[in-house]
Amino acid sequence: MKCDRWLSIPIAGVWIFHGLYSKILMGIPRHQLIVERILGEKLGNRFTLVIGVLEILLGLWVLSCLRKKICATLQTSALVIMNALEISLARDLLYSPWGMVALNLAFIATIWFWATRESSAFSSKS
Repeated sequence: MKCDRWLSIPIAGVWIFHGLYSKILMGIPRHQLIVERILGEKLGNRFTLVIGVLEILLGLWVLSCLRKKICATLQTSALVIMNALEISLARDLLYSPWGMVALNLAFIATIWFWATRESSAFSSKS
């Protein structure tokens, strides 16, 4: 299955942005506060960096277009787990818990469209 770059680039961009800017570069400090709330203050900084690196790697995997359905399953699992933890343990740190859920459901739908779609005229030539 070929890869639709017009879909893989924005999906990967979300993961890379939040991994690099939000977590590693601390561009959105609230992300670390959420991790600290869930894992404790002692582990918050270290695990925020680890999560950031994992998000970047996930974005790079999306760009590779390898094993797209497995990649989509991992992305879906990560989003569901993160949302559940954030809503149950750090709700007061979220701007809009249900807005976040709605956006992530739309993101998951986009991910699965990408993972199951046959390539089109817009896809890159491999």
